[in-house]
Amino acid sequence: MSEFVYVTEEGLQKMKEELDLLRNERPAMARLIADARDKGDLTENAEYSAAKEAQGMLEMKIARLEDVVSRSRIIDGSRINTFRVQILNKVRILNKVSGKTMEYQLVPESEANLKEGKIAATSPIAQGIMGKKVGDVVQVTVPSGVIPFEIVEISI
Repeated sequence: MSEFVYVTEEGLQKMKEELDLLRNERPAMARLIADARDKGDLTENAEYSAAKEAQGMLEMKIARLEDVVSRSRIIDGSRINTFRVQILNKVRILNKVSGKTMEYQLVPESEANLKEGKIAATSPIAQGIMGKKVGDVVQVTVPSGVIPFEIVEISI
């Protein structure tokens, strides 16, 4: 995979910290495997099998994160404006059907967290409002159907 992964500086830092934590688990995992190996016949040793499987999962997570970090490109927040909706903007939208107002920040997929109001720039709502201006009404196709949204406010 050579496709870039766009992240914020904060998002990249979080991934690097997680990667360091996972790498620091390697010695403990090796000790678990050694302890399980010392308990006898490996063909019937469930503890050894479980430790080896956990080690495989840990190495898989490390490899995945190393790949993402190596392909990461930081989004320059200083170039973000509020004329049109773009990644890293906070956007307040009005659901024209329900009358409810929602506020989201459009972030890279790896940083999406709905509890924090951060949605992936690749999500249906974000794709529907991307490039639009305040006052624009857009028809967004979501799993439950088509919903009209009005762009109420764009901020940084």
